[in-house]
Amino acid sequence: MAARVDHEERRKQIAEALLRIAATEGLQSASMRVVAAEAGVSLRLVQYYFTTKQALLVDAFARLGAQLQARMDRWVRAAGSPPQPRSTVTAILTSILPTDEESRRITRIYAAYYTLVLGDRSLEEHATPQPDRLEGFLTAQLRAAQEAGAIAPEKDPAITAAGLLAMVNGLGSSVLGGQRTGEVASAVLRHHLDELFGPSR
Repeated sequence: MAARVDHEERRKQIAEALLRIAATEGLQSASMRVVAAEAGVSLRLVQYYFTTKQALLVDAFARLGAQLQARMDRWVRAAGSPPQPRSTVTAILTSILPTDEESRRITRIYAAYYTLVLGDRSLEEHATPQPDRLEGFLTAQLRAAQEAGAIAPEKDPAITAAGLLAMVNGLGSSVLGGQRTGEVASAVLRHHLDELFGPSR
């Protein structure tokens, strides 16, 4: 058991090094040698745990997804118990916006991955499952809110969920690009949620 734990810690050490590079420099120049230097290990060790760069990219991307999921879970719990559709949707979308150090780091890394995917379609299948699951979850929350009378019956939950996520992703890019602050982006999101659910009480 101890050996397995040590191997996992080593894989995590290397993957986290890749994520740090992605957050600061992007992924185009993140060679295995560069990752090894960032992780403080030998190139041979990186190649032992990850035989290809793609294997490393996929592993690190899964870890990034787990970090985002943990952040969303914390925000949903903080929004109150038992969770309600509106508070859950609001917490999830707000947690994604780059308004603090953790969310800015996560957003920068996702942007680095999506930039890489544009030039390497083989990574596409690994980049889409989590957004698809998130969109599906938000759709279910919006449908529940609609059934409870909190959202107008003519709204399409799936289209609305897709639109909200697209808006949040766009707002996140505008924050990273310096167009607006995280506070302004949050205010834009609240405005649209108030239009959807009605003003918060």
